[in-house]
Amino acid sequence: MNNIMNTIIKKNDFTVIAVDHGFGNIKTAHCCFRTGVTACDKKPILTSDLLVYNGKYYVIGEEHKEFVPDKMSDPDYYILTLAAIARELYLQNRTSARVYLAVGLPLTWVMEQRDDFKAYLLQNEAADFNYKGTDYHVEFAGASVYPQGFAAVASVATRFQGLNMLCDIGNGTMNVMRINDGKAMLKDCYTEQYGTRQCMIAIRENLMQKCHVKLDEPVIEQVLRFKKADISQRIQDVIVDSATTYTEGIMRRLRDHDYNPEIMRLYVMGGGACLIKNFGEFDPDRVTFNEDIHATAIGYEAWARHDLEKAKLKAGGQA
Repeated sequence: MNNIMNTIIKKNDFTVIAVDHGFGNIKTAHCCFRTGVTACDKKPILTSDLLVYNGKYYVIGEEHKEFVPDKMSDPDYYILTLAAIARELYLQNRTSARVYLAVGLPLTWVMEQRDDFKAYLLQNEAADFNYKGTDYHVEFAGASVYPQGFAAVASVATRFQGLNMLCDIGNGTMNVMRINDGKAMLKDCYTEQYGTRQCMIAIRENLMQKCHVKLDEPVIEQVLRFKKADISQRIQDVIVDSATTYTEGIMRRLRDHDYNPEIMRLYVMGGGACLIKNFGEFDPDRVTFNEDIHATAIGYEAWARHDLEKAKLKAGGQA
């Protein structure tokens, strides 16, 4: 057990904040905002979602970030982490805290990237910044990195009796894991770059080719989530056809990983769950959907609290 963990356990003076660093959205246990950062040397005029750090101005959440397999190579994720912390502290009516971060990485990346991601997030012992006009002071107590997707069901994994397949569809990646009789099968974990962003790209390309229109993402997302929007039927049909094709691609990839609906149950979560639900072909009695966008962050937080409590008891610390 390292010295930082020992200090945390003995003092018990930290706040656990979970951050799900998605390629499309940053999620905490209570907040969600787009994974977008625009850096400026001068203060922008028309924005309310502004973070000021080390003399630079950062507009948060206006656009999605591009897919990057190594988040540690992108300084924006540090800025987004500060924004996520500030949002959670705001809900607690606090501007200063000692924070223990609970975060995650795609299933097959955790072992290789865990230490580097942890070092990236803890690159500074403390951070002073301004977010939405409020000054914040944050000291970092430590961080734990967990497997994305599985974190959301880890506390109830024992309920997964028989053969099960977990499919977590995010903006950048699709993570697949087998869970047999409540036990995660680590040899049957897969991460593919086939997130909902691929669906969005296909839709926009098809709209341009077939209808010669460029449609804003929020309107497209309305159709994907609710199967309708205030647009012509012709344009809506292109979106639906494209989403159906993308969903068929998801099911094909699941079958490539030995998914068999006759012998196993499917548990779908993440932003792409609504696509399977709205445009996929499946047996509703054998597929479960978790459309709570905060589920993974809530899982990170619960897992971290459990691990820290175990470590405290092992060290003989007092609350």
